Amino acid sequence: MDRHVANDKSQVQVIARAAAILRALEDENSGLSLGQIAQRVNLARSTVQRIVAALETEKLLIAATPNGRVRLGPTIMRLAASVRSDFISMARPLLERLSAELEETVDLSTVKKDHLVFIDQVIGSHRLRTVSAVGETFPLHCTANGKAYLAQLSDTAVAALIGDTYAARTPKTLTTLDALLTELKTIRKAGVAFDREEHTLGICAAGVALQDPLGNSVAISVPVPTHRFQSRQTLIAEKLLATKRELEIRMKSTTG
Repeated sequence: MDRHVANDKSQVQVIARAAAILRALEDENSGLSLGQIAQRVNLARSTVQRIVAALETEKLLIAATPNGRVRLGPTIMRLAASVRSDFISMARPLLERLSAELEETVDLSTVKKDHLVFIDQVIGSHRLRTVSAVGETFPLHCTANGKAYLAQLSDTAVAALIGDTYAARTPKTLTTLDALLTELKTIRKAGVAFDREEHTLGICAAGVALQDPLGNSVAISVPVPTHRFQSRQTLIAEKLLATKRELEIRMKSTTG
């Protein structure tokens, strides 16, 4: 084999291994030991130690404890924050247009393990409207945006993530896995999820899910007071799907 080809393959392998190590440390705020990392990525501890040392030099990893645990460092956090900020900036005009067309509040959220975190919002023009604080968290099983995300997963993955019984937020909340999975089948076909007073009495919502440029799951939702929702849910669903398609096209054109 040509020496240059062999060298190229070796470099690609190192990058792949480094990426696997970084992924293993995602959401591990207290860090992992070299042995724990080696077990998760199925590499020799000595190999992990060399790659970790190189990543620490670039501040992609930093020490988490004095005894050798490491966690994601400021450089990778800054890069991720930059991409997230760019995505929010890209999505914002579409959210504003959707809100103006429907005269309703539009929310942008991301998924963090088993819950949603709101990362942006455009407040609707109606005097009676629904508003949630950016940074507020919501469960997956009883929200339109949460169910839209769950519909992207397999039934097995849904069960592993949120279990088989859920808290009843209202009398209309789905509280069992079987009932939720039945609804997720419908959501997968339609591409839109609905919350019909399952999280909060008096409020309904529609939501769609997609992935940002980093591959993180995000969702767009439109919460509406129940008395306005029933006659407009088809229009809201159509506008949400159109917004999702346009945002995916814009992301694709931006990333090449």
